[in-house]
Amino acid sequence: MRQAWIQLFTGALGSVGFAILFHLRASFLYLAAIGGFCSWGIYLLGIHYGAGVFLSCFLAAAFAALYSEGLARYQKAPAILFFIPTIIPLVPGSNLYYALDGLARFDQATAQENLILLGEYAMGIALGISVVWALLAIFRSIRTHGRESY
Repeated sequence: MRQAWIQLFTGALGSVGFAILFHLRASFLYLAAIGGFCSWGIYLLGIHYGAGVFLSCFLAAAFAALYSEGLARYQKAPAILFFIPTIIPLVPGSNLYYALDGLARFDQATAQENLILLGEYAMGIALGISVVWALLAIFRSIRTHGRESY
């Protein structure tokens, strides 16, 4: 339990770090922290309940896309400002490192295992974002052009 809180705190801290790196306004930094905290929390809950890496990343990325779009409307700012810091905790840096390390050491088993996990992370994140943004685009189109265009 304690380890989960440490991970959530570092997810929020990492999000704030990237928000500062991308020059997010100081008044928005707490929103970046909340986004990172929640996206990593959703991932951890998914893993805890046996959803697997792909589904956990999918759900967390979908949350990140919804969160950033909602904040963009509310704060009247581009969604990408909130999206990048919110998605940062999900980036599978350790799997990429260990996959490349395994390749460099000719350790095929380690490389293969980490490349498969890396693919699951990447596909989960990409599909989570894509599904939400596609659905939002459809809803916006319906709202803007009416139902006759479909």
